[in-house]
Amino acid sequence: MESNQRYTITSALPYTNGPLHIGHLAGAYIPADIFVRFKRLSGNDVAYICGSDEHGVAISIKAKSEGKTPNEIIDKYHNLIKDSFESFGISFDNYSRTSAKIHHKTASEFFIELEKKKIFEIKSSKQLYDPKENQFLADRFIEGTCPNCGYEHAYGDQCESCGSSLNPTDLINPKSKLSGEKPITKETTHWYLPLGNYEDFIKEWVINGKKDKWKPNVYGQVKSWIDLGLESRAITRDLDWGIPVPHENGEGKVLYVWFDAPIGYISSTKEWAEKNGKDWEPYWKDSKTKLIHFIGKDNIVFHSIIFPIILKAHGDYILPENVPANEFLNLEGDKISTSKNWAIWLHEYLIDFPGMQDSLRYTLTVNSPESKDNDFTWKDFQSRNNNELVAILGNFINRVLVLTHKYYDGVIPEKIDSECVDYEILKQVHEYPEIISKSLDKFKFRESVNSLIELSRLGNKYLAEKEPWKLIKEGENQRVNEIMYISLQTCAMIAILSEPFLPNASKKLHRILNLNKVKWNDIDKTDSLLVSNNKINKPELIFRKIEDEEIKNQLKKLKGN
Repeated sequence: MESNQRYTITSALPYTNGPLHIGHLAGAYIPADIFVRFKRLSGNDVAYICGSDEHGVAISIKAKSEGKTPNEIIDKYHNLIKDSFESFGISFDNYSRTSAKIHHKTASEFFIELEKKKIFEIKSSKQLYDPKENQFLADRFIEGTCPNCGYEHAYGDQCESCGSSLNPTDLINPKSKLSGEKPITKETTHWYLPLGNYEDFIKEWVINGKKDKWKPNVYGQVKSWIDLGLESRAITRDLDWGIPVPHENGEGKVLYVWFDAPIGYISSTKEWAEKNGKDWEPYWKDSKTKLIHFIGKDNIVFHSIIFPIILKAHGDYILPENVPANEFLNLEGDKISTSKNWAIWLHEYLIDFPGMQDSLRYTLTVNSPESKDNDFTWKDFQSRNNNELVAILGNFINRVLVLTHKYYDGVIPEKIDSECVDYEILKQVHEYPEIISKSLDKFKFRESVNSLIELSRLGNKYLAEKEPWKLIKEGENQRVNEIMYISLQTCAMIAILSEPFLPNASKKLHRILNLNKVKWNDIDKTDSLLVSNNKINKPELIFRKIEDEEIKNQLKKLKGN
């Protein structure tokens, strides 16, 4: 397990045009949080950075639909999103917002630097225009049929069904989302990032350098884009909401959200550094720093091609080490749809299942869409909670704690030595930090959390086979001492290794066991995570069972939506 490595880790900036749902958590936030917690516990220097994306066209659309100003919309949803992240234990070092002054300044400076280096092309082109609303239509103001898969509600920049990146003029039967009218074409002038000029760089960097390091779904999507040839992409828009283009000819234009948003990672890092008396530059400019972007598959191209080209063109910044994107999470067999309200909203989940954030974190991890789209069902959620968290992990912990209080009044029994007949079990328990670390370093989160449950199964099996409750009646006090010592050390190991996955449960276990926080690198230095003669506290319920009626209510609520 490495230590003393500097990491800058980001999760995709969520749009502040609505609340968060489980698809968001499963895609870019729980995997990142698990990895961040693991790297911190391994003694690394980690800056986990995120913030609200507040300049998208989606914000303007939401504001128009609700009869509010964009500022009212972003304030409302920024706070709701931030609260949801905090409630689910997403441990950002800094959660900023792209409406912040520091971000406007940073994004503007990026544009000015690239303009000074004559990176941009300035081109006039015909773009879609709504004559009824008297304005040009940015990508998300246009809806039509995807030319690649036939999905009828594709946006002007992307098809959310097949994931294809699009231009508004690619759409079949386009219509304005403002008026519903068919748009006309009209000439306008914009700044373009000439991606084609960096094709050789991207080929060398990704195709030759990342094939065996990046997930196949990420590498495959980037390669297919490169194979098609990289074209210039506009980085400004005709809009009144966003960061004004810092140029004398930029009146009435703003920076395109996909130029401005990823720079939000940098401005958020600056904000964090200012608050904490740190220097932000090593986290973005030191070649020894590892930059990792956690995203969903709809953001792969932007984080693996466009943003790296922006960073390369600037010249002062490091490039991402990895972009471990997840596929999409479906819900009860159908695609999550915010417009159809086919979603499980995090703020509503917290009302219906108070204190059960870890249960959802666990289910979304063990069912993570790591390599292909996956499905969340309420029945599976109930089963995972009841049959794995309650019946395996929780049951083992509870039995050990109860027996320790019954036999020893809560005092840790005498330490065993290598001559003990069951010493091999303890050695087996101590293999799990390395097993889980290897999985996490490969971004295999399902595999890693399954190993945690496997460790709990090992403890359960050991306790059930040795039956200390029988041995104590037979006067085999020394054997009971050995069994209980090994079982308690296993509980301590679970408490430590569960922290990235189940932070609330881990915290509770640390408190019950009177266990000091141990770094993963230090686990191998001792076989006594819990010291003999120390006393543990009374058992508490770690996880509760979910009843059938609760699941019926959720299904009824979902279908009622």
